[in-house]
Amino acid sequence: MDEQKKLFALDIGTRTVVGIILEEEGGQYHVKDIMIREHAERAMLDGQIHDVPAVSKIIAEIRDDLEVKHGPLNKVCVAAAGRALKTERSKTSITIKGKPMMKKQDILHLELSAVQQAQAIAAEKQAAEKSYYYYCVGYSVLYYRLDGEEIGSLIDQQGDEASVEIIATFLPKVVVESLISALQRAGLEMEALTLEPIAAINVLIPPSMRRLNVALVDIGAGTSDIAITDLGTVTAFGMVPVAGDEITEAISDQLLLDFPLAEKAKRDLHVSDTITVTDILGFQSEISREETIEKISPALERLTNSICEEILRLNNRPPKAVMLAGGGSLTPGLPKRIANRLGLPANRVAIRGIDAIGGLNLPDNTDRGPELVTPIGIAIAAKKAPVQYCTVYVNDQPVRLFEVKNLTVGDCLLAAGIKMNKLYGKPGLAMIINLNGQNITIPGCHGEKAPVITRNSLPSALDEEIKSGDIITVSKGRDGLPAEVCIKDLIDEVPEKSITINGKQYTIHPAITCNEKVVPLEQTLADRDKVECRVSETAEEILTILSLNNLLNELKPFRISINGKETFLPRHSGKLYKNGLEVNCHSIVEDGDNLRIEKGNTLTVKELADIKQLALQESIPVIFNSKKIELSRGILEFQREGAVLTEDDIISAGDAITIMKKPRSPFIFQDIFSHVNVDMPASSSGGFILLKNGKKTSFHESVEPGDHLKIVWPSINNKQHSTIKYS
Repeated sequence: MDEQKKLFALDIGTRTVVGIILEEEGGQYHVKDIMIREHAERAMLDGQIHDVPAVSKIIAEIRDDLEVKHGPLNKVCVAAAGRALKTERSKTSITIKGKPMMKKQDILHLELSAVQQAQAIAAEKQAAEKSYYYYCVGYSVLYYRLDGEEIGSLIDQQGDEASVEIIATFLPKVVVESLISALQRAGLEMEALTLEPIAAINVLIPPSMRRLNVALVDIGAGTSDIAITDLGTVTAFGMVPVAGDEITEAISDQLLLDFPLAEKAKRDLHVSDTITVTDILGFQSEISREETIEKISPALERLTNSICEEILRLNNRPPKAVMLAGGGSLTPGLPKRIANRLGLPANRVAIRGIDAIGGLNLPDNTDRGPELVTPIGIAIAAKKAPVQYCTVYVNDQPVRLFEVKNLTVGDCLLAAGIKMNKLYGKPGLAMIINLNGQNITIPGCHGEKAPVITRNSLPSALDEEIKSGDIITVSKGRDGLPAEVCIKDLIDEVPEKSITINGKQYTIHPAITCNEKVVPLEQTLADRDKVECRVSETAEEILTILSLNNLLNELKPFRISINGKETFLPRHSGKLYKNGLEVNCHSIVEDGDNLRIEKGNTLTVKELADIKQLALQESIPVIFNSKKIELSRGILEFQREGAVLTEDDIISAGDAITIMKKPRSPFIFQDIFSHVNVDMPASSSGGFILLKNGKKTSFHESVEPGDHLKIVWPSINNKQHSTIKYS
């Protein structure tokens, strides 16, 4: 046999290990030998080798037996079990408000961030693992969303939030390492490596068919492995821990058979309408296929639902067709149940055996069922499309990658454990400014948002393919600068007013304050600053800002305090007219308005007394020297700050006036001198006589209304006069 064309492959499963020898000749593959050994103990669990020596021992036994017929076997093609693959969904979103439109690299960065998040989720489910201990063997985008709404593409889109949801598949690094260890202990070198789902797909679904959305389900003993094709590639892998043994156990329970007999009965059901079985009590019975299926229906439903739910999770919709492979696919009635559950026609779900593999020749006595699809596929796929390791250097650190697909720079960054969501520069810190009572958010600068990536010293993109030995460097994008803004940047147009006051025109500029301090328009602001920018609106505000305090004082209400009680005198207050109409000082003044301010009337003490209906004096009529006169005197005293006021003194707004009543007493004779001028005659001797109603009286004699009062000066030479008698 030509060593170069001889292929030795191993399918290391949960219950059995299958060894196969193929020979390639002219593009045709000839199956020369097949050997199957069951594990003596539970050395495999969910596709991962748990007991390396035990697995290595059974591998060595198969190799030794095959070497007897086919000569030395030193290299072997193997597959990492599909059931070891970890599939996770993840969603990542970013804020794009106020940022430039999204480009292809931005979207790829978003996708890889979601993959890395899924990678972390897979690692969290294995407490001892770290996210970068998983190889990403593929991912598919399920949805793009813009502001929560599904969208076909995010390129050149703008909005508030962009998000992506992906499904990604990972292979634990330990699975590959334990597989290599088991081979080395058995004296074998790994010639080529593939994944079990890829092996099955490679022989059943050629690349020309992978543009179709097809699900391949490899139903083994312990698990069912699922792979999805679409758009010319394998888009997703999955696994459910329900498979053929579930059905075998149901038959065992229902028919009282031990496990090997139940397994045989399951296989017989696929080809016979009735089966004959002998239960553990020794009773033999013949049972129809329909009756048996009815008895195990709950187990069939569990298997069907588990497979279909995983297909829908991976594919997000029913596929166009489903291919079944593996020994468990022979479960009676399973294709029809899967078709019904997925809503597919019955002829879109089919079992595919090794006779469906093109270019394959088999010995006449070879079982051509679906259970050998994966072992043969491993040999062919591992030779045609082997999975290899490659080593690259990311920021001077060596990174080994598992080549299950065309590797990109993005894959290298994931494998190096570089956090994708930390690569893009953060926007600068925003600030919040309160302008005229409303909060305004000022975003920081974007800076150099994208990371700088080079491959072999040349600029590179995340989706650029790599080769073994490439040197990749990546540095984080520069963070943006904090927000910076001045007051004039926040105000589109500085408002002004032009008004006329008492015939003179004034321009009113806005009052600008920052934290209650007057500042210029060029003032640079800090976070949480409170800015007020407003043009004075009321007449009072305008007069104040123009420093027309004299006019403002005229408009103040004329209020005084009289004996501690406030008194308002509106007739003495100033008046304000806006465009000819009287208004108050709180009236709004618009651009172009004409204001006129009239001063209030002055107020004297006498006018105040008249307003308050107070009598300032009392008087009585008397006759003096034959003439009628009025004797009067004040009865009220007005004081301001202790000073006595006269009738003509001016009272101002805000004055505190005290009004006091004078003590009451009768008028006396001497009060006459306050009202008349008395001249002493030249001929008088200097003496005088005071007469009241013709009778002699004194200065302090009281007088009454109507009294006749006289002053008489006797003459020196008039002797008769001195003898005059007064009656």
